[in-house]
Amino acid sequence: LRRHGIVGTGAVPGAAAPLTPPAGAPAPRTVPGPAAATPPPNRAQYAAPTVAPAFRAAPTTTTPLPPPPRPPQRDLTPLAIGAGVVAGAVIGATIADYRNQRRESVEGGRTVYTEPDRIIIRDPGGQTYVRGNDLYRFRYGARDIRTETVGADTRTVVIRPDGSEIITVVGQDGRLLRRIRRDPAGRELVIIDNSYRDPQSVGGFYVDAPPPVVNMPYDRYIVDAQEASPDVIYETMVAPPVQRINRRYTLDEIRYSPNVRMQMPSIDLNTINFETGSWTIPPDQAAKLQSIADGLNRAIQANPRVVFLIEGHTDAVGNDVDNLSLSDRRAQSAAELLTQQFGVPSENLTSQGYGEQYLKEQTQGPSAINRRVTVRNITPLLNGGQASLPPPPPGTAPPR
Repeated sequence: LRRHGIVGTGAVPGAAAPLTPPAGAPAPRTVPGPAAATPPPNRAQYAAPTVAPAFRAAPTTTTPLPPPPRPPQRDLTPLAIGAGVVAGAVIGATIADYRNQRRESVEGGRTVYTEPDRIIIRDPGGQTYVRGNDLYRFRYGARDIRTETVGADTRTVVIRPDGSEIITVVGQDGRLLRRIRRDPAGRELVIIDNSYRDPQSVGGFYVDAPPPVVNMPYDRYIVDAQEASPDVIYETMVAPPVQRINRRYTLDEIRYSPNVRMQMPSIDLNTINFETGSWTIPPDQAAKLQSIADGLNRAIQANPRVVFLIEGHTDAVGNDVDNLSLSDRRAQSAAELLTQQFGVPSENLTSQGYGEQYLKEQTQGPSAINRRVTVRNITPLLNGGQASLPPPPPGTAPPR
């Protein structure tokens, strides 16, 4: 699956050449064994990751993410089943509406595009990426949101009507450190803990990992939601990595490192087809996510600390800045729908847009297949393949 950034023992006709690693980086490895999964004939495939060597530098910027607004009262009312869902805008909004509100600046050689609810960064090497804020989704059903500064960290506490709290701790550099669920009795459950830095981590967001080797059926590695049974969907959501995980990864390392993410099977939500320039999920398609939501809720019930990444994609029409913003809104829109209509806990979801980087249908023209969202379980990546997080190193303060 070289178009998917995966090295196997069999070649895929017409596949793109693998990426050339940066100078000094280890060459991608292949593991002897059974032939890796190959796509069925005439099945659309992913393009190779468009990661430039310059992206090895951390995609950091001092430009702060826009703070999430306080929850309006209307957010306390669940959407009717089948209602159209959009992220952060009225139904019918398109990316053109946000293009007019976008502000451009240059910081340390990087071009920063600031929108009301996210930023897009263009690296000097040409790589472009988007950073959003999960806290926008947490407004739904919130009784109150309070933010406080503790040392150099910022704590945002989302208080729900039942008295439970979702606590998000962000460092001075804007990176997520911890996400905690505290029940009304005060018991805490750490869902994401990025405060402990793995010794193998060299800093930055991008991990220059070799492509994973996949020795499993193609349709169980990349599952089409429209064709899969509820049991297959659930099994994919709780499936182990395709190979052994050697260390813990931070959420940003997972978001921005394709070969890290691709160690986990994924589900293409091809029951949703977005219109060009739009992130609205039409009412007739929203109800089709029932089996996905059932699988997510079942997996979360089995493991309350499980985390799923919702990935947004676009076709190749338009410019990369528009497409990154659009894809991020599509991912957020799907995550919002799963919470608001199907009761999937928002803190167990995170979202990220990838624009046109991973085309499924190899065309530069309009493509409904490419305008999609994908979901994958990233818990083993966050936890280093362990069932539970290892204890923090001596001297590390407990999560609060």
